[in-house]
Amino acid sequence: MGAMAATAPHTVPHRRDLRLDLFRGLALWFIFLDHVPDNVVSWITVRNYGFSDATEIFVFISGYTAVIAYSRMLQRDGWPLAAARIYRRVWQLYVAHILLFVFFVAQIAFVSVAHHAPDLIKEMELQGLGQDPYRALLEAALLKFRPVNLDVLPLYIVLLAFFPLVLPAVVRWPLAVIGVSLILYAATCHYDWNLPAYPEGKVWFFNPLAWQVVFHAGAASAVLGSRLAGLDRWRRQLTTLAVLYLLFAAFIALSWHNNSLGRLVPEWLARQIYPIDKTNIDILRFVHFLAIAWLIRLAVPADAKFLKWRLLEPVRRCGEHSLQVFCLGTFLALTAQVVVANYDNSVVSQIVVSAAGISVMCLIAYAAAWFKGGPVREDAA
Repeated sequence: MGAMAATAPHTVPHRRDLRLDLFRGLALWFIFLDHVPDNVVSWITVRNYGFSDATEIFVFISGYTAVIAYSRMLQRDGWPLAAARIYRRVWQLYVAHILLFVFFVAQIAFVSVAHHAPDLIKEMELQGLGQDPYRALLEAALLKFRPVNLDVLPLYIVLLAFFPLVLPAVVRWPLAVIGVSLILYAATCHYDWNLPAYPEGKVWFFNPLAWQVVFHAGAASAVLGSRLAGLDRWRRQLTTLAVLYLLFAAFIALSWHNNSLGRLVPEWLARQIYPIDKTNIDILRFVHFLAIAWLIRLAVPADAKFLKWRLLEPVRRCGEHSLQVFCLGTFLALTAQVVVANYDNSVVSQIVVSAAGISVMCLIAYAAAWFKGGPVREDAA
C-alpha cells in the first residue's frame, strides 16, 4: 500500500493562474521588441540586464501549462486520449509555423525586391531557398530550414511532441524527471549534441536537447506546486544568492554596451564565463532565469490583487492567446525593422513602431477572445 501511494499521481491544480497569462504575455511583448534590431524600446526587456531573456520565460511557462492542460485528461480519460490531444496541439503548432514561414518568406521577398535590398535575403538566412528551392521547401517542412527569428515555434513543437512520453512520469515522479532532464542537458553540453539543420553543416539555433531542461523544469514546478514552499526554510539565503547573482549578471550584461564597464571585467573572469551560449542554454543563462523565477515567486503570489487590474488586461489577453500573438509579433518585428531602416531610423520612429506593434498584438488578442466567446482553453500554446 505504501509503494502504491509513493507512485500515485500528484494532484495538479487546474484553476487558471493569472501569473502565467501575465508573464507569458510580457514574454511575447519582449520577444517582439527584441526582434526589432537596434530598438531603443528593447531596453525595457530583461535581455539587456542579464544572461537570460524572454525565451526562457516562454518555454518555462509552456512546460508549466502543458502539465495543467493534460494531466487532468490523463487521470480522467487515460493516456491514449491525452496523447491524442497533445498531438492535435502539435499539429496546430506545426500548421501555424508553416503558414508563418510562408508569409514571412513572402514578406522578405517583397521587401527585398521593392526596396532593392538583396542583403535582406542574406541577413535573414534565406540563401538556401534561392540556391535549391525544392530541397529548401522539403527541409522547411521538416523544420530544418528556418529564416532568422523563426526558431521558437519549432523548438516548442519538438518539446511538445515528446511530452506524451514525459507526462505520465512527471505527474508521479517530478523530481526524477528533473534529474533525468539535467543529465540529458549536461550530456548535451559536454558532447555538443544537437539536431541537424539546413543548409548542410548548420544545427538548430535553439537546441531541443538542451532547452528541454527549461520546459521540464516548468512541468515539474506545476506538479510540485505548493511543495516548493519547502524551499522557504532557506528563503533568506536563496534570496540573497539570487539578488547577488542578478546584480553580477546585470553588471556583465551592461558591460557589453559600455566600454568603461567592460574594462572592469577581469580577463580571467571573461575567460571563465564566455561564450554565454544561447543555443545550448549556457548554465549561466539557466541559473539567471531560475534566480528571476525565485524572486517572482516570492514577490507575486497567485492571489496578488494587481493581477486582476484592468490596466494589465491587454498583456494578460496576449498571454491567453499566445500562438496567434507570437506569430503576429514575429511578422510585425520584420515590418518594424523595414519601416525604421527605410524611412526614419530615429528614436521616435523606434518608439512609434514598437507601440504600434504591441497595440496590434493586443487587438488581435482581444479579437481572438471575442471570437472564441469564452474562457481560453488551458492548452493554448
